[in-house]
Amino acid sequence: MRRSALALLGMLALPATAAAQTPPPAPAPAPAPAPPAATATLSVAVKGGLTTTAALAGRSFRARVVMKPFVANEGAVLRVYRHNKKLRVKSLTFKPVAGGAAGVAAFKVSPKSPGTLTLRASHRATPGLATTVAKPVKVSIVRAYAGPGSKGPAVRYLQDRLARLHYVTSRSGVYDAATGRAIMAWRKVAGYSRTYVATADVFAGMVKGRGVFKARHPQDGRHVEARLNQQVLALINGSKVERIYHTSTGAPATPTVRGKFRVYLKTPGINAKGMIDSNYFIRGYAIHGYASVPPYNASHGCLRLPAPNARSVYDWLRIGDVVWVEP
Repeated sequence: MRRSALALLGMLALPATAAAQTPPPAPAPAPAPAPPAATATLSVAVKGGLTTTAALAGRSFRARVVMKPFVANEGAVLRVYRHNKKLRVKSLTFKPVAGGAAGVAAFKVSPKSPGTLTLRASHRATPGLATTVAKPVKVSIVRAYAGPGSKGPAVRYLQDRLARLHYVTSRSGVYDAATGRAIMAWRKVAGYSRTYVATADVFAGMVKGRGVFKARHPQDGRHVEARLNQQVLALINGSKVERIYHTSTGAPATPTVRGKFRVYLKTPGINAKGMIDSNYFIRGYAIHGYASVPPYNASHGCLRLPAPNARSVYDWLRIGDVVWVEP
């Protein structure tokens, strides 16, 4: 009996001993952590408008969105709002530039009426790129017209463009008489109708780069070039155009002489004929200010300038400077 019990106990102990001798299975390796999502920044800029914050109603501009750095296979969404109303939603695909230092995407925006647009670009988080949101950009959409008393981005654009093209204008931000005279001169050079206001054709022409005055006689150093067909006068230093003025030359009955001349006499002030700050270049013909300077040729043969411009031209010209009078 005792032996049977001991045998039974031995049999019961065998599995436990065997189990103790078998090593436990190795734990499964922990999965490698996912790489963190890349980070980038987004920015929005306006291209092809009047300025970086203004554009014309009825004329398209481009919204240019930049991702820095470029992240392959990642895009963004551009939303266009007028006040709180969503007008357009565009999914953007970026193209790498500068060796991948940035990605660029563009979208054409075509505003139809004046107001304010807000451009918002964003990217929602994906496994490859964290959430990123661009700073919103507001764009003032303005009417393509400016005249006496006008203010705002359209006028500032006109004055900036006129000054860059060397037309004598004010930079006040207000459409004043000086701006009107500069617009008149620009219209003459660009071949547009001769008025003192800036209509849609003027804005379109400036965007296209029209109205450039090119010197014909750079070999003459500091000199004047008067164009009879265009009815404008320019002060030029070599090949560099410094100032362009609206002028009125000789009427058909009293035409201005043509050719190459030199300033031989300067008389300041107003004379008995109403000529202001006169610069004579042959006989009684002079470049001078006058009270009346219409858009067409109406003088007695002189080169008339608006009275407010007379003194600055007088101060620029010197005895012996060349004056060209040509078609």
